[in-house]
Amino acid sequence: MNSTRNISVSFTGHRSYAGEADTALHKTLEQLYNEGFTRFLCGMAWGFDLAAGEAVLELRARHPEVELVAVVPYAEFSKLFRGDDMARYNRVTEYADEVVVVSDNGGDAAFRRRNDYLVDNASIVVAWFDGAPRGGTAYTVRRARRSHLPVINLMHNPQLELF
Repeated sequence: MNSTRNISVSFTGHRSYAGEADTALHKTLEQLYNEGFTRFLCGMAWGFDLAAGEAVLELRARHPEVELVAVVPYAEFSKLFRGDDMARYNRVTEYADEVVVVSDNGGDAAFRRRNDYLVDNASIVVAWFDGAPRGGTAYTVRRARRSHLPVINLMHNPQLELF
């Protein structure tokens, strides 16, 4: 097991995220930091991932020992971004402490490898998950649960049971 896993948090969430849980995200990050978590892994997709990455950068401004790891699914992934999302992606990768590219080529396998990396290198997952049975967020949440990792879902849905 990697030596930083016990202080690491990963994020997974839908690309449709538009800031609905920003307050809860910031509060959760501060609580996790107070519990000893200082390393945060961001999957770098637009939506929730980039919002989480930006929130970690804000946390690091208050707590310099915080580390942000940008986990990129494949080398040319940034070509999918446009406009404001491209600027956000560039900012998060530029200010990340580490950038990990998990695959040379795109496709579903690259996204699965990225999601596996997020679960395998953290001891807790923070999600923005609506319960949809398909997609990368569902895959990552299921894999985290099978790995007995706690999942904090910031999308309030009383019909979801993630713990």
